[in-house]
Amino acid sequence: MSEAPGKLRLGALVALVVGSMIGGGIFSLPQNMAASADVGAILIGWAITAVGMLTLAFVFQTLANRKPDLDGGVYAYAKAGFGDYMGFSSAWGYWISAWLGNVGYFVLLFSTLGYFFPIFGEGNTVAAVIGASVLLWAVHMLVLRGIKEAAFINLVTTVAKIVPLVLFILIAVFAFKLDIFTADIWGTKNPDLGSVMNQVRNMMLVTVWVFIGIEGASIFSARAEKRSDVGKATVIGFVSVLLILVLVNVLSLGILTQPELAKLQNPSMAAVLEHVVGKWGAVLISVGLVISLLGALLSWVLLCAEIMFAAAKDHTMPAFLRKENANQVPVNALWLTNAMVQIFLIITLFSASTYLSLIYLATSMILVPYLWSAAYALLLAVRGESYEAAPGERQKDLIIGAIALIYAIWLLYAGGTKYLLLSALLYAPGAILFAKAKMEINKPVFTNVEKLIFAGVVVGALVAAYGLYDGFLTL
Repeated sequence: MSEAPGKLRLGALVALVVGSMIGGGIFSLPQNMAASADVGAILIGWAITAVGMLTLAFVFQTLANRKPDLDGGVYAYAKAGFGDYMGFSSAWGYWISAWLGNVGYFVLLFSTLGYFFPIFGEGNTVAAVIGASVLLWAVHMLVLRGIKEAAFINLVTTVAKIVPLVLFILIAVFAFKLDIFTADIWGTKNPDLGSVMNQVRNMMLVTVWVFIGIEGASIFSARAEKRSDVGKATVIGFVSVLLILVLVNVLSLGILTQPELAKLQNPSMAAVLEHVVGKWGAVLISVGLVISLLGALLSWVLLCAEIMFAAAKDHTMPAFLRKENANQVPVNALWLTNAMVQIFLIITLFSASTYLSLIYLATSMILVPYLWSAAYALLLAVRGESYEAAPGERQKDLIIGAIALIYAIWLLYAGGTKYLLLSALLYAPGAILFAKAKMEINKPVFTNVEKLIFAGVVVGALVAAYGLYDGFLTL
């Protein structure tokens, strides 16, 4: 993997990029996409995603190169470009997105087990919530002891992800039927889908969910044998993952029709493969996913705690989140994170929240950090800041930053009013921690501009709270 200690070659960098992007989402992709769109809209959506996500990948790569002194990724970029509250909001939103994603993982995990044990249903029954809670606190205790994902677990989970996906694609190629694929390309036989534009909009949050982690590509730049390999690895890794995702999605549409796919229980890849080869296909996908999710849960629990810990270290979060135990685990950040996961697991029981509704909410929370990162990259290019030694790259980065920002704004629009309001409801309480952090260093809580921004967030939160109470908004 390397020729010098800590220095990674191109192949290792590509593997790291691919591994950070492929999670549990792909195993539910056939149903998730079919629930919102048919073939034509799905192909258009993937084309938009390909351009938009690639520009975002370049944004994170560019910022890592241009601002190597900024640690903490998305929140550091927002803070440097647009002030403390925007930095805090990015850290807060990213953290919420991460632990909401964990709630989604638990629902998907027990939905998968529901294939073998019907008592778990779609992952949101009483038995499923009890099982998820036991697993949550078991992982919590492991992390408190400093037990992290070992190389062997990494290997097992990577194989568990890749082998079923490759087998699925190979089998699906031979099972693909063009007449099923072209039966209703624009979804005209299903009026519930709406217009093609509505279909494209409705599927966009799913495409973002399956690419969350793309921002992690740039963190490996310091360990690269050649700095130029980071950009190559980002592109190769992105294209590889995009190809796998599109093949899984498109080939499924040639095996079952859109209405049939939309009704499947997740992980829907299991049901699609079962339709082709019988029960062993579902077992293969389900077992691979269970192993993959168990490995992913450990690393994402750690990541959630690390996000809060990193922000607390530079006084963006309160000091109590900097506390570590004897094993150097950020203990208070970990307790806060898993307490929130537990609360939302219980909420899924009472609101009957499905995996899809959870990932929509998790994805909507990460849109703000993505938007501020793209805006900061564009701001640097407009100002010419950090381009003194390479002025020729400024024009290219202007175009990339502009496209990434337009894409981020489009995602907010595509997410719709519902998830924007629900996001505001989750963003607003964060101001308590922000105010505490500011008071600890004897600084005013908000600037005048930040007061206006926070007022807007509070209004959105109040509307969302009333909507949940009145019933016109649901989780």
